[in-house]
Amino acid sequence: MKPSMVTIEPSGHFCSDCAVRGSAVCASLDAAELREFEHLGRRVHFDAGETVFSEEDITTSFYNVLEGVMRLYKLLPDGRRQIVGFALPGDFLGMNLSGRHNFSADAIGGVTVCQFAKVPFNRFIEDRPHLLRRINELAIRELSQARDHMVLLGRRSADEKVATFLLGWRERLVSLEGASNTVPLPMSRQDIADYLGLTIETVSRTFTKLERRGAIEIIHGGISLLDPVKVETLAAP
Repeated sequence: MKPSMVTIEPSGHFCSDCAVRGSAVCASLDAAELREFEHLGRRVHFDAGETVFSEEDITTSFYNVLEGVMRLYKLLPDGRRQIVGFALPGDFLGMNLSGRHNFSADAIGGVTVCQFAKVPFNRFIEDRPHLLRRINELAIRELSQARDHMVLLGRRSADEKVATFLLGWRERLVSLEGASNTVPLPMSRQDIADYLGLTIETVSRTFTKLERRGAIEIIHGGISLLDPVKVETLAAP
């Protein structure tokens, strides 16, 4: 993994042109609050492979993803990697009870985040219950995704896991790119394997099997759902 060499833009009027404001943590703020809020953050750019934060580091900042996709992962005692999720624009990362990051995050491709220092951010939200509610909503969504992931890891066949992953990823992209049967996959096959608890060979074979069945077509940078019903049937519990 490459060391982090980030590009930082100073605080400024970012919120007015933020493409994900409607789905981000700041969606509940009014115009006056937004003007104050944007001075708390700074835009930070990470190149592909660069680390945004590492597991067990003391939490000093929170992050709102603006552009790109991040992989979130834990390293197991034997050195294996378990990917616990993929962060998309609008996702808010870094809040935890322990005061330390409970997973690592790095950029799959180029990533831009809005970074907030922990102390002034916490001070800002103290007397804003509507912002706290918004943070709780995002935390509940993250918890729901974590529970779905646990079920996916424990009780599904390889075919079911891959089909469920493709449909779930497509659903997450709808709010960003609109409904489409073309599903971009910026993550590698190894990333998908580490997320689903499979080997890369199994993931590749399953993609090929789905293509031979006429359910998907493997295209550059992703897949096309040729027969969504077949994939949905396979993913059904």
